[in-house]
Amino acid sequence: QVQLVESGGGLVQPGGSLRLSCAVSGSIFSVYAMGWYRQAPGKERELVAAISGSGATNYVDSVKGRFTISRDYAKKMVYLHMNNLKPEDTAVYYCNRNPYRPDYWGQGTQVTVSS
Repeated sequence: QVQLVESGGGLVQPGGSLRLSCAVSGSIFSVYAMGWYRQAPGKERELVAAISGSGATNYVDSVKGRFTISRDYAKKMVYLHMNNLKPEDTAVYYCNRNPYRPDYWGQGTQVTVSS
């Protein structure tokens, strides 16, 4: 049984930073690529950052230079470090495999960027 649990969201002012964490249970972690996704109100869920099993990373253009995805194999964790946050980053953030598995979605963690 695979379970993904996100945490670390919150309310932050524009220009601020947050670190999101994703705890991964099950045997998928060391083998598969993982990703952070987000869904803003009224918008489709999008992949914002991805990391392969070997550690190669990829980002959507809107977060390049501001977000960093990383993974800790020993702790079975995936992180998303977010700097210089903007109001348009407001969304619920989820982790999942990349490409995602519909049955792996967790509750997500809310990130709100507002002054």
